[in-house]
Amino acid sequence: MTTTPPSPFIGDGSPLDARQQRVVERVSAAEHASIVALPTDHPLDPKRRARDEATYPELLAQPERIRETLAVNDAALTDLAEVIAAMHVDRVFVTGAGDSLAVAIAARQALELMLGVPCEPVQSLDLAYYLAPLVTSRSVVIALSSSGETTRTVEAALIAQHVGALTVAITNTAGSTLDQESERTLLLRATRVGWPTQSSTTALALLLDLATRVGVVQGHPEAAALRAGLATIPDRMEEVIAATEPRLAAVAAREHASGTFLFSAAGPSWGAAIIGAAKVKECTPDRAEAIQVEEFHHYNSLKTGEPIWIIAPAGPSVPRAVHTASEAKRFGGRVHVVTTDGVDAFDTVADEVLVVPAVPEPLSPLLTVLPAQLVGYLLAMEQFRAAEAALASGSLDG
Repeated sequence: MTTTPPSPFIGDGSPLDARQQRVVERVSAAEHASIVALPTDHPLDPKRRARDEATYPELLAQPERIRETLAVNDAALTDLAEVIAAMHVDRVFVTGAGDSLAVAIAARQALELMLGVPCEPVQSLDLAYYLAPLVTSRSVVIALSSSGETTRTVEAALIAQHVGALTVAITNTAGSTLDQESERTLLLRATRVGWPTQSSTTALALLLDLATRVGVVQGHPEAAALRAGLATIPDRMEEVIAATEPRLAAVAAREHASGTFLFSAAGPSWGAAIIGAAKVKECTPDRAEAIQVEEFHHYNSLKTGEPIWIIAPAGPSVPRAVHTASEAKRFGGRVHVVTTDGVDAFDTVADEVLVVPAVPEPLSPLLTVLPAQLVGYLLAMEQFRAAEAALASGSLDG
């Protein structure tokens, strides 16, 4: 059995005090226990199947969970926005790992637009071990972890705490280490029996809400319109799920045996692409990769017969994303696009074009992430059906 590597913040020379070092040791042991419990890659692994099946109802319930999360955090968000607006922030760091990091990427545009300062989405190890010297007492460090016990994310929060930065936890777990060690906490109203869906979108909604509230306090001219747009997002999410699921189910039926799945995007929907690849890797035993639309053109990124999902809502990335789609077809790939209603540039290039309602681009990841999440679940269901048929025919060992 593997063990979790020791942290450089344990022992002599650590910037953390003795109490903080004990916190790191404790969460590291707890986190390792959850890692070793992950499912296997057997086509009919029952543990993976149970999590996959639990993912679907949680995915469908995301709009309501967002409504609840924003409602229960209303007072906390108002107070936090006033604090941030008054503190002359030098930089915002949004840190986490896995889907939490993707959420940070998706929220960046809104935070920078509304706060008027650089916002860095940072993998929590990098913030704790490499970028810590950039954190000051005027920085805001927002740490995302559903469990509140992710070791490197806790370390990042402790480092920020050590230099007097404003630390804000976004977590699903009241009383967790991240909650206790942060100055402020925003609590998610999300379930996570399946693979992460609600814990990602509710966290993103909180970040977007916080950004718009700071913008209103600071008098940003676009803040009121962005807040009004955010209020409509749960309804739009319900529309997207209903409209795209049947078409994605048909795509999954064709693509489930592909073996490798690519997702590509830029800007705030780059976070949605990362989550799409993550859902495929969680729900299936296959490979999936997220690649930015620009990086796609610097390698032979797609091989003949592979599918790619390109996420490009209305915005500056569309022309390059169209070129990405065209090149993917030239390489012999199959191209599925998620874009905004009214964008027709992909119609003659892609195999499949799914549209989401037109909303300001900083809000669009809450819509574009939904097809990305559905892809992983629907591919998994097709693969389970294929594996059951193979088992019945004797071509697969049980």
